[in-house]
Amino acid sequence: MLRTHNCGELNINNINQEVILSGWLQKSRDLGGLTFIDLRDRYGITQLAFNMETQSQLCTQARKLGREYVLQIKGVVKERESKNIKIPTGDIEILVSEIEVLNKSKTPPFTIENNTDGGEEIRMKYRYLDLRRNPLKENLMLRNKVGFEVRSYLHNIDFIEIETPYLIKSTPEGARDFVVPSRMNPGTFYALPQSPQTFKQLLMVGGYDRYYQLVKCFRDEDLRADRQPEFTQIDCEMSFVEQDDILAIFEGMTKHLFAAIKNITLSDFPRLPYDEAMRLYGSDKPDIRFGMQFVELNDLTKNKGFNVFDAAELVVGISVPSCASYSRKQLDKLVKFVQRPQLGAKGLVYVKCNEDGSFKSSVDKFYTQDDLQAWANKMGAQAGDLLLILSGETAHTRNALNELRLEMGDRLNLRDNSVFAPLWVVDFPLLEWDEDNNRWHAMHHPFTAPKPEEMSLLETDPGKVHANAYDLVINGVEIGGGSIRIHNREVQEQMFKLLGFTETEAKEQFGFLMDAFEYGAPPHGGIALGFDRLVAMFGGSDSIRDYIAFPKNNSGQDVMISSPSEIADTQLDELSLTVKKTEK
Repeated sequence: MLRTHNCGELNINNINQEVILSGWLQKSRDLGGLTFIDLRDRYGITQLAFNMETQSQLCTQARKLGREYVLQIKGVVKERESKNIKIPTGDIEILVSEIEVLNKSKTPPFTIENNTDGGEEIRMKYRYLDLRRNPLKENLMLRNKVGFEVRSYLHNIDFIEIETPYLIKSTPEGARDFVVPSRMNPGTFYALPQSPQTFKQLLMVGGYDRYYQLVKCFRDEDLRADRQPEFTQIDCEMSFVEQDDILAIFEGMTKHLFAAIKNITLSDFPRLPYDEAMRLYGSDKPDIRFGMQFVELNDLTKNKGFNVFDAAELVVGISVPSCASYSRKQLDKLVKFVQRPQLGAKGLVYVKCNEDGSFKSSVDKFYTQDDLQAWANKMGAQAGDLLLILSGETAHTRNALNELRLEMGDRLNLRDNSVFAPLWVVDFPLLEWDEDNNRWHAMHHPFTAPKPEEMSLLETDPGKVHANAYDLVINGVEIGGGSIRIHNREVQEQMFKLLGFTETEAKEQFGFLMDAFEYGAPPHGGIALGFDRLVAMFGGSDSIRDYIAFPKNNSGQDVMISSPSEIADTQLDELSLTVKKTEK
């Protein structure tokens, strides 16, 4: 070993011990007769001391060393005169007797400090340097701890971790696959898994009744803060269970993680049916840290001569506490917010609930004070509150009001990252209708089982069938989702038929799974939790990028290694591929 201790463990109990340390030069300070160097490794920082009077040659050598030089030193632990209470090693320093440069370093393109001067692009290019900074180190240590606690919890209740293949078959459902050409089978392709879904179901057929895996998954889709082309999920499946069993176990795991990682005790998670989530929040992943639930006003707003409301399929609003004092300028900004192309609302109606009991609205011409009082009563508004109301087609209007609700939650500081409000969203629709392609799509995936009591509706009215499915939502973020699976060949064939598969297509794509169902497939179900999102949430961030050692940028590129990149013509020939080259 090139060291006897690391740079974060020495303290007053080690006084007068001779030690060897290795690490990187964080910074140096020349103070006339003394030189000090901060030596850093992933465990911490230790101060090195050099005395010009007694160690002139060694001190001169130390003063020539640059930032990020890799050093090995030998010396004796001494008590510091000027102590640093901010670091664990702040009571001591090393009086250095020998120093060896293990490797020199060029001047880094940004400072390796907690608050660096490097922009995101340059830090992505030199990610290996960025990883030396404490914030990223702490993020990766957090990731490691969460992974350890997940494995510990599942191991203790008899789950077994089993690896599934990364080179699999491409399927038409879901997001776009990343495909991999096969050299040995020209003209054919593997796909990288979007999830191990069919394999974990096959493991249930194989008798491994409690499976899990911290698994890398791949989706070729547009990126954002909480999405990467390759990501990690906590993938789990169980046999001989019903929905309540799965929710109990993974609610337990989530509570365990919050206790172990954040020292937070969570109460039992509420369960909210999908239809209620959409009615009350306009979202299947509602943030329930604050109120402002939707209130529908069709019965109080129609047939009063205001054509915008009269012609609308839905009139719905929220009551924003203590915001009746909003100025016209502030209200105009809210109007512009909902009129953005992403939301596309045509306008916004407001009602101020004044402190004197009167009302001031943007539709006073059409509605009396008694009308507005009735709105306020139904919405549970108090004096000083502000009513914000949208109207239009139901789904579109709910979506816009959901965004407005979240915006008001942010403006009023109601979305506190130190507060956690989990819930289960249950009873999703099994199918959703695609108007453009005139066909049904699976709301989750084609292997999700219908609610047993609604099986008969698959033939007569499939749009009314609810899925035996559930999502875990925390603070408005979908952390994971799962379902009870179909385990019967006839039902699976019926599902594929509803989704527009021909019998031949279903057999080509998933014949292996349906064949397996004929060999004693047990009832089973599972869940997959987004590991990266969960870790980022524990770290208090909306972005998963800084919790991944080597992430991609928003264009799906790794600028450090220049990937993706072109490959040599000889490789293309081996793969029987031709690529249309674009002009640079």
